[in-house]
Amino acid sequence: MITFGLDSAGRTAAVALMRDEELLYEGFLAAGHTHSEVLMGLVDAAFRATGLSPADVDLWGVCAGPGSFTGLRIGLATVKGLALVHGAPCAAVSTPEALAFGCPPGEGAVLAALDARRGEVYWAAFDLERHARLVPDAAAPVKELAQFVENCKKPLFFVGDGAALCYNEYGRAPGVLPCPPALGLCRGAGVCLAARAANQRGEAVPAAVLSPRYLRLSQAERERAARGQSLRP
Repeated sequence: MITFGLDSAGRTAAVALMRDEELLYEGFLAAGHTHSEVLMGLVDAAFRATGLSPADVDLWGVCAGPGSFTGLRIGLATVKGLALVHGAPCAAVSTPEALAFGCPPGEGAVLAALDARRGEVYWAAFDLERHARLVPDAAAPVKELAQFVENCKKPLFFVGDGAALCYNEYGRAPGVLPCPPALGLCRGAGVCLAARAANQRGEAVPAAVLSPRYLRLSQAERERAARGQSLRP
C-alpha cells in the first residue's frame, strides 16, 4: 500500500510517502513561508524523488484539525484535489494524533499541543507503547492541563508548536521530560502512520467528504458573537 501524508495545520508544512511500513520520502519546511506558497512544491518534490505519481497512492492522509483554520483549509483542499481525480480513499487525521505517531514507541506518554493563541492550546495525549489515545482532542488554556499533567503516572513529554507553552508552565513538574524542539514538530511520516491506523479502524472516506475539525469558532465568528451579546437588552 502506498500512503501519502500531508500536514499544514500549524506553523510548519510536511509531506511523506510510505510503501507499507517503509518510509520512501519525507519533506519538511519551517522557514516562515505561508503554506499556499510552499505546499505544492513539497508535494511535487515527493513524487519526483520517488518516481511515483498521485495515481499510485492507495491512501491519502491529511491533518484535518485542530489547527490553523487557513492552514487546514489549504491542506485539505490540496489532498482533496489530488485524491478526487484518482478515487483513492482519504483519512482525515487528528493533528495531535499525527504528532504522537511521529514519536517512536516506548515507555511513557506524549502530550501533543498546538499553539491556539491567547494562552490556549489544542491538545490531546497518548500512551507511547501503542500510540493509544488517553484524552480526546480539545482546546483549552494551558493552565487547564494541570490535572492531566499532575495525574499522569508515566514519564511525559510535550510535542507540537505549542510544546514551549506547556514546558513554560509544567517543565518542572515531576515526571515531565524535555524534548528538543526540532524533534517535536509534526512529521509527514506521522500523518502516514496515523492515516494507516485510521484506515484499519474503517475510518477512511471518499475525498469529497473530507472536512476540517476546528474545535472552536474562528476569530471572526467569536467577534460576531460578542457583538451580538453586546446588542442584547
